Amino acid sequence: MARPRSEDKKMALLEAAIGAVARSGVVASTAQIARQAGVAEGTLFRYYSTKDELLNEVFFHLKQGLCRAMMANMPRDVDMKSRTRQVWNSLIDWGLANPVYHQAMRQLAVSDKITVETHQRCEELYPELHELSRHCISDEFLRPENRLFGDAIFFSLAETTMEFASGHPEQSESFKSIGFEAIWRALSESSDAGQ
Repeated sequence: MARPRSEDKKMALLEAAIGAVARSGVVASTAQIARQAGVAEGTLFRYYSTKDELLNEVFFHLKQGLCRAMMANMPRDVDMKSRTRQVWNSLIDWGLANPVYHQAMRQLAVSDKITVETHQRCEELYPELHELSRHCISDEFLRPENRLFGDAIFFSLAETTMEFASGHPEQSESFKSIGFEAIWRALSESSDAGQ
């Protein structure tokens, strides 16, 4: 008879995987993850049949927290650009408050390990966020063959913004604003989309 699974062990594995991916990327070993979680490597595979399954679950877990943070303050009665700016500010604030989570998310978002099904699950979490993306991001970056490239641009600008904001907290708001204008010009359909 198989032993029952524990939610505490599952969360310990997710947290250990987040830390390992943040440090080493998707090449982090399952042995390293299991050791960090305080369980045997075989235990990891009782919860996740493959490493890729674990990475997809980590991505989904991180995306849940990030989307929750972005939706918490999203205004509904303003133009698209203002709504997108609030989502950007929430992302930057989340990343500054959770640097390990942000680094793991960045590693996973630009990897080829995250399945179409996991991306679909993420889009279903908060459809309003993905609808906002579809209205604001150029079709060029929404095409499947360019999606990882668009994500890489987005996360690079977000990371640069976070780096400067954390290094110069007195200028944090200014860096968030400048970073948003850069990302808006880089990825939006046009510089005045949604206005």
